Amino acid sequence: MHHIFVNDKPIVLTTKVEQEIGFKNYLLSTVNIGKVIKELNNTSLKSVHLIGKNEDKLIKKFLKLLPNVIAGGGKVFNQEGKVLFIYRNDKWDLPKGKTEGKETIETTAIREVEEETGVTGLKIKAPLETTYHIFKRNGKHKIKVTHWFAMSTNFEGKLDPQEDEGITKVAWLNEAEIEKAMKNSYSNIKILI
Repeated sequence: MHHIFVNDKPIVLTTKVEQEIGFKNYLLSTVNIGKVIKELNNTSLKSVHLIGKNEDKLIKKFLKLLPNVIAGGGKVFNQEGKVLFIYRNDKWDLPKGKTEGKETIETTAIREVEEETGVTGLKIKAPLETTYHIFKRNGKHKIKVTHWFAMSTNFEGKLDPQEDEGITKVAWLNEAEIEKAMKNSYSNIKILI
């Protein structure tokens, strides 16, 4: 089962038809994605379920509905076990960004974390879940597909928020601080925490 977020409401890709309580079912093969996005943004619906036949092909079929923006990001741990967060658009987030040219997704993830936070010496430890969310740019909806990686660093220098990207704060957060930050974050980030 995959979740693609429209703001903080999920589009759930599934093969199971369930009774509609607080959500609506649509067939993935015939769905009008613009209508679904509008419904999620303008009604009290909690989610939309898109029903497909083959579990293994759900995400592939869904990604054909809108242009894709491929991004990489990191859940970075320091030596004290704290996690690196950015504060942008009045929400706590993890550093991430779009791929450039022919760079690998791993290179993208490291470059974006460095650019957005000033943290260097990053080492990828393991891939994490891929997240999906729909956003609107220049009047057109797109799907951001973010490949996440667990990373570590011994960096002890000054954190440097990338202000021209709207980042106003960068911070290392401990478990209690993360729990508090998650009250003001995005649903797809909560999946990673």
